[in-house]
This record gives sequence, structure tokens and C-alpha cells, in this order.
Amino acid sequence: MAGEQVLIVDDEKPLVDVLVPFLERAGFCVESVLRGDVALPCISKMRPDVVVLDVLLPGLDGREVCRRLRAGGDQTPVIMLTQVGGPHERAMSLEEGADDYLNKPFDPGELVARIRALLRRTRGAQPSLAGASRLGSGQLMIDRQCRRAWLAGNELPLSAKAFSVLEYMMIHPDQVITRERFLDVVWGWDYPVATRTVDNRVAELRKHLADDPSAPRFIETIVNVGYRFMGSVEVQE
Repeated sequence: MAGEQVLIVDDEKPLVDVLVPFLERAGFCVESVLRGDVALPCISKMRPDVVVLDVLLPGLDGREVCRRLRAGGDQTPVIMLTQVGGPHERAMSLEEGADDYLNKPFDPGELVARIRALLRRTRGAQPSLAGASRLGSGQLMIDRQCRRAWLAGNELPLSAKAFSVLEYMMIHPDQVITRERFLDVVWGWDYPVATRTVDNRVAELRKHLADDPSAPRFIETIVNVGYRFMGSVEVQE
């Protein structure tokens, strides 16, 4: 995967000075800009493979940059960086078209892992799953704006948290997602729940999906780690 281009958009110059050489050592070609309003023309000119985009930026904030990209039909993969810990704030980033996010501070090695996972998912110029309103996998379809899911045309009575767990897995198909990651994305670490809560929501999903954990069609358990969405996921018109 060496040679793929990464654009970092972040006004924290000390962080950028650490990330650029780190990503270059990982084999990426890296450019950086410090302002959101500079990011859009730079993306248009550079055509990076991945954009690492901070939320809090001068000029235009990161979410507005992402919104304008998606509104213009640009599906360049985006990893959002945020210092805000609330799950609502993180959900907004994903709803506005970001493919993934990282909370600051983070380990640069984790960013490299996220970039590589994102490149694997988007290789071959496939439409961005995170930027789509509707996603499908076989007979399963979800509408992310209406927060509704159907299986074989029948609507599933999912709780809000179960839908969010399913949505996140479908945005990241074939990726092992830890229980801790689900807690961070769906509940937020400030929410007083344990990892068992994730298992309960997955059990709810399996019940409505008629998904046998011993022979799963959709959700595979990765023992002592978390879960993986097995089916291929496509953008639905």
C-alpha cells in the first residue's frame, strides 16, 4: 500500500510535525494544510487517497469541509479528528460523511492502522459507505437518515443503540470491532455501561436478523475481542 497519498488538515502544528514523518515512515506520501478553507482546493488539486481532518479548524471547521466534499460528489475517504468526547458529537461526524474518527490525543500507530483499514475498504473506487444514506447487504437494508432497518422487506423493531451498533458495523464491513470501540462510538466512555451492554445489543440484532451465532450470516463473534460484520455492504440508491 506504499505510496498512497494522505492529506492532513490540522492547525496544531506540533501534532502535524509528529504525524507527517510518522506516516511517511509507514510508506505514505503526506501533505498538510493548517486551515479548513485551504483544504477544499487542496483536495481538488491533490486528489489524496485519504484525508485526515480535524474538526476544529480556522476558516472552515472540519465537519463543514466534509459536508461540502460530499455535497459536491467527492467521496474521498475522511478520518475525522476530534477532542469532543460525547457520542452525539461523534455520530454527527459519521452522519456528515466521515468514514471514521479518532479522539485526540491518540497513538499515531492507531491512525496508521485506521488509514490502512480504510484504504482496504475503499480500494477500487467503491462509493464511500460512510457518505451513503442507505446501505444494503443481501436482504438487509438500513436507512441511516430515518434510522430504520429492513430484512427481506420487513421492518426490524430495533432499539436506537442496536441500530447504531449495526450501522457502525455496516460502515466498517469485514473489520473486527472491539467492544471498547463500540462503547466509544455508540455510548461514549462517559456513559456508565460495561462491555456486556454491547453483547446485549448484538444479541438483540441477532434475534431480529435470525442470525445464528454458530453459523452467522451477518455478525461473527471474535472471541475475547469483539464482532465483525461478515456480509459485503453496498450503497443503495
